[in-house]
Amino acid sequence: MSKPSRQFMRQLTTTNHSRDSAGLTYVYPVISRRSGGLSIGINLNPNNACNWRCVYCQVPDLARGAAPDIDEDCLREELLGLLNDVLLGDFYERFQIPNEQRAIKDIAISGNGEPTSCKTFDRIVEWIGAVCGEFGLLGKIKLVLISNGSLMHKPVVQKGVKRWGEFGGEVWFKVDSATAEGMLRINQVNLAPETVLRNLEISARLCPAWIQTCLFAFDGEPPSEAELDAYLDFLAELKRRSVPIRGILLYGLARPSMQEQAPRLSALPEAFLDRIAESIRALDMAVRVNR
Repeated sequence: MSKPSRQFMRQLTTTNHSRDSAGLTYVYPVISRRSGGLSIGINLNPNNACNWRCVYCQVPDLARGAAPDIDEDCLREELLGLLNDVLLGDFYERFQIPNEQRAIKDIAISGNGEPTSCKTFDRIVEWIGAVCGEFGLLGKIKLVLISNGSLMHKPVVQKGVKRWGEFGGEVWFKVDSATAEGMLRINQVNLAPETVLRNLEISARLCPAWIQTCLFAFDGEPPSEAELDAYLDFLAELKRRSVPIRGILLYGLARPSMQEQAPRLSALPEAFLDRIAESIRALDMAVRVNR
């Protein structure tokens, strides 16, 4: 089984989310501020390709495109090896992880692009669940799929998302703006809000879903009141349609963007995030804030 290479040993922190921290191709460990401990990531986009190009993205050399063909045997071997190393080996000592963080909090399908663009997404979900079952992890840790949701209309994606839910997983569905203009500026895609809403509804009815939203200042200016009103209206429409959203994950800029817009982005004051959180709670929706 593949295990972390000693030549890649480094201390894991919430600011070090390097996809090659363990010297593997598809699997990487991080200390996640949102999960509050060790998260094992599955990177289905080692080619740094995504169908979106979010201005805050921390992936270097990001390119437009889809996930490449995945060596599924390699991926499975890496996941088996890393889980074995964490649960039975000296992983925590080698990566200098504090005692209070020495527990697997989740396995997250995330990485350097949109994971659902993988042509065999449903099959990969199936054996991730099987591996988790082998280690007795199902029902004990979170299983998270982080997605922009743009491919939820595809049968292979729907099949995988449904199975992910059956394994006890959840989807973190990206919604950074509820206007076409906002999505073009932030995510650099041409999408209608109704399309996003429709994809979100598909996702949430197949698997438990949270909305994840990144808020930041652009050229020193926070999101406009018109943008915020549209976002709250979007959430209200979800309520009206009885879309089963678990809640909202609000977060700010924690690590620097690797995109050309990076100098134009800055973190918002905590009070701003708290104000938006209160507006969401007024809609009777749960919200978690990660600054």
